[in-house]
Amino acid sequence: MTTTTIPEPTTTEAPRPSREPAGIGARQLVEALPGALRKLDPRTMLRNPVMFIVEVGAAFTTVLAVAQTLGLPDDPGTAASSLLFSWSIAVWLWLTVLFATVAESVAEGRGKAQASALRKTRSTTMATRVSRYDETTDAAATATATEQVASADLRLGDTVIVTAGELIPGDGDIVWGIASVDESAITGESAPVVRESGGDRSAVTGGTRVLSDRVVVRITSKPGKTFIDRMIALVEGASRQKTPNEIALNILLASLSIVFLLVVITVNPIAAYSGAAQSLPVLVALLVCLIPTTIGALLSAIGIAGMDRLVQRNVLAMSGRAVEAAGDVTTLLLDKTGTITYGNRQASEFVTLAGVDSFRLVRAAAASSASDPTPEGKSIVELAEAEGYSPSTNSGTEGTVVPFTAQTRMSGVDYGDGRQVRKGAASMAIAWVEQSTPIGAAQRHELDGAVTAVSQSGGTPLVVAERDSAGVARVLGVIHLKDVVKTGLKERFAELRAMGIRTVMVTGDNPLTARAIAAEAGVDDFLAEATPEDKLALIRREQDGGSLVAMTGDGTNDAPALAQADVGVAMNTGTSAAKEAGNMVDLDSDPTKLIDIVAIGKQLLITRGALTTFSIANDVAKYFAIIPAMFAAAIPGLAALNFMQLGSPSSAILSAVIFNAIVIIALIPLSLKGVGYRAVSASKLLGRNLFVYGLGGLIAPFIGIKLIDLVVSLLPGF
Repeated sequence: MTTTTIPEPTTTEAPRPSREPAGIGARQLVEALPGALRKLDPRTMLRNPVMFIVEVGAAFTTVLAVAQTLGLPDDPGTAASSLLFSWSIAVWLWLTVLFATVAESVAEGRGKAQASALRKTRSTTMATRVSRYDETTDAAATATATEQVASADLRLGDTVIVTAGELIPGDGDIVWGIASVDESAITGESAPVVRESGGDRSAVTGGTRVLSDRVVVRITSKPGKTFIDRMIALVEGASRQKTPNEIALNILLASLSIVFLLVVITVNPIAAYSGAAQSLPVLVALLVCLIPTTIGALLSAIGIAGMDRLVQRNVLAMSGRAVEAAGDVTTLLLDKTGTITYGNRQASEFVTLAGVDSFRLVRAAAASSASDPTPEGKSIVELAEAEGYSPSTNSGTEGTVVPFTAQTRMSGVDYGDGRQVRKGAASMAIAWVEQSTPIGAAQRHELDGAVTAVSQSGGTPLVVAERDSAGVARVLGVIHLKDVVKTGLKERFAELRAMGIRTVMVTGDNPLTARAIAAEAGVDDFLAEATPEDKLALIRREQDGGSLVAMTGDGTNDAPALAQADVGVAMNTGTSAAKEAGNMVDLDSDPTKLIDIVAIGKQLLITRGALTTFSIANDVAKYFAIIPAMFAAAIPGLAALNFMQLGSPSSAILSAVIFNAIVIIALIPLSLKGVGYRAVSASKLLGRNLFVYGLGGLIAPFIGIKLIDLVVSLLPGF
């Protein structure tokens, strides 16, 4: 193996999946037609009981029409069924089935179009794989044995070096370095993001481009199992599982279909006894018009479109169940760091104790942070420089850096002349001072007050202390690190509250800090000093109380809670463990996106309910169109029910069947776009649903069937 110069990347980024309009055009219908024809396979149609009955009816009517064409004996109602009528019924029943499969195929086609754009990001690139890498030392010095391999040949656990201008060859975690990364190929956002090792922002996605610096990435995905592969499978939607509510609705529709099948079977003996025997095509037409074909045809399209609308908002749902559950969420848990706040605490103030020169505190704070690579350490140096500090003002010999450790919870510097400076957690800094010099009661009271004030304001206090060459130690003051809350959260959480959703912030901070951040962000409650076990227990308590819980998070410590929650939304900036545990991934890493997720979930449920209401009301209207036409000749009194004054029994029945097919195509755009959702009470939603779709479902068929009848009546034989 030899060290090689890294070549220019051979792939180009693909644009993010387009945000297509909700409507459909002739081109989409034509492109969906081959898939719709394949779905006519009875084995496929059997998954949709309502449309399977329609397909059986279409096939049966076709056989009868062929028999009539060949002059074979017909059923007793032949006189009422002309050859043209039989073929017309057969054709329109087949069109009804086809329109149903077109609806599902159009919905799937939108996802497949998005997937085709994503596939372009999977093109093979060359990667610089490291054969031996030591994480404990500088990667630039030790990662010298490298080889050029194709990204497709990378395996789980491989380590690669990625420099500015190169594409990241696979999903992984940064184990060394910090870089600016362009993720527009995945998220659609043009602004670059910072990814670095050792935190919750270490995860990177294959196909994104490093814009600056150099990082070492450990591959965390197997070939063919990358995040891009999962995205492609998800947005195509072809293997989408039905949700429990969708299954329940399917059972209801199948039950209604069986009931109406029994009704139609019993109608013919009654009709024959009354002297109005009906032909089999008429009975099949009656059955198809009575069963809930509209919602049966559009049910799959509604579910697929719900997931598609999430993709258009840069959210990937791992299952249809997650989308549906989002519509019923009542409790939302949000991780504070990286979700409610930006995650990088910034130094905002130096609080000097009485009797201490303010610049002495600034100088000590900057010196103890000069070698601190964390965003907090850098912000302390920047604030000190704003206060007039520069390295040249720091007198004394060269010092030895004392790095931060989990045990000491402090960092600092030891100078050659015996002086020492420390900054860190209040309890540890105080203990360090008192090792050599007791703190007076007055100074301790002042220090406790400063620490409490910073905590109550939502900040994190860091105490700065120094020990002189004689061994005398003293506390100099407090650094106020502020956790910056993301803008616009308070207003968005108010919207969630209007939806009936309770928001809870979970954080490892102390209760004082947590309370201040919660008040600033506008959440309803908070859980402080939360461990992964505490988060898990809280979710289980909420679920035991009957609540559906959504959780957003980005860290590995959030993974158990994300897995337990009914809706687990992992931030794309988070760790691989978090993204694996959740059932949704927010590509924009915006916690307020949950409002859109909940709205889409509610929109899916409302759309399904609205079209079910429309379908049932629709069936009632078609009933009044067909039944009077069937019996008017034998029972003149039923003519009074023919208030639409349809031309003839044959034209009335055919017009109802034609309308039954056309309304499916007319409602495809609504099923894809979804019924508009507003944050109002359930009673108001139900009232609007009944008024718009219930009343609309009653009126539309009367108008539509009458207009179609006017045209059909002009045909010979009708």
